[in-house]
Amino acid sequence: MTGPVMETTPSLARDLAALGRVTEGVSYESVLRGVTEAVARGVPGCAAGTAELWQEGSALLAVSHSELIALTDRERDLREGPSREALATGRPVLIADMMRDPRWPCYAATAVRHGVRSVLALPIEVDRAVVVIGLYAVRPGAFAGGGPLMAMLAEQVTVVLSNIWEYDDVVTGAAQMQEALAGRSIIDQAKGIIMSASGCSAEAAFDELRRVSQHRQVKVADLARLLVAEHQNKHRGRRAE
Repeated sequence: MTGPVMETTPSLARDLAALGRVTEGVSYESVLRGVTEAVARGVPGCAAGTAELWQEGSALLAVSHSELIALTDRERDLREGPSREALATGRPVLIADMMRDPRWPCYAATAVRHGVRSVLALPIEVDRAVVVIGLYAVRPGAFAGGGPLMAMLAEQVTVVLSNIWEYDDVVTGAAQMQEALAGRSIIDQAKGIIMSASGCSAEAAFDELRRVSQHRQVKVADLARLLVAEHQNKHRGRRAE
C-alpha cells in the first residue's frame, strides 16, 4: 500500500528558505538540525527527520527527535539500511512498510521497536558533499512520489550549504588578512628595535630577523612577538627601578 503523491507545503518552503540566510553563529549542525525540524513539521505524514552531511568519508548527523539516534546508530553498526543505500546509490530509497520490506530485517526490527513504520531517504549531492535526508513516519505507506519534495530539498540544501561555505571562506579570508596585518605590524616593531640597537637599515634588520627565525625554526612573526615582548618587559623593569 502506498500513499498519495507527496506535495510540498508553503510552511516547508518558508522554513527551508529561511535556513539559507547565513549569519554569524550559524553552523553546519544548526543548519542540518533546521532541515530535520522543517521536514518533520512541513511534510505531511512525517513524524521525524534526520540529516547526514557526508564529506571525505565522515558524517555529521542531526536529528529532529532524540529517539532517532538509536535507529541511526543501529544503521551505522549494521552498515546497511535506507540511508546507507541512498548514499551508496545516489537514488531515493523508500521503505513503504517496515513489517513487509525484506531488505534489511535487523534494521527494520529496530525501527519497528521505536515506532517507525515507513522511511524515505533522499540523497542530495552538493558540490563538496552529499546530504542524506531521512523522513520517518509512524504509519505504513506515508511516503510516495517524493519527486517534488526532493527537488525542493535539493535546491534549498544546496543553497544553504553553498552560502555557509562562501561565508566560511570570507570569514577565513578576513581572519587571515587580520593575522597578516597584525604580523606585519609586530615585525615592523621588531625591526625598529633592531635598528635602534645596531644602527642598521630596515632591510638589514629584517634579514637578521629572518636569519634568527631560520636558526631557531620559528616563524618570523613569532620571533618578532618574542623580541617585542622582551623589549617591553625590559623597559617596564627599568621604569619600576
